[in-house]
Amino acid sequence: MGTKVYASGMNYGAVTPSDTTALDFQAVYIGVAGNVAISSSDSATAVTFTGVTAGSILPIKGKRIMATNTTSTNMVWLSW
Repeated sequence: MGTKVYASGMNYGAVTPSDTTALDFQAVYIGVAGNVAISSSDSATAVTFTGVTAGSILPIKGKRIMATNTTSTNMVWLSW
């Protein structure tokens, strides 16, 4: 059995990938498959999740969805 996540997004918005704009989110919905580069702090260092499937939710806390290395589109950030 997998891990269950019990949470609901109280705040959300469309993602425009940017190497400078801070979002402060707890999850990201992926509309169109691709790569998603996420920075978890104010530093420019990011981790790229490769080949994220359309319709999935990445349950990861982050500060930025970077324009550099992000190919996925139609993303929505979520926080609670």
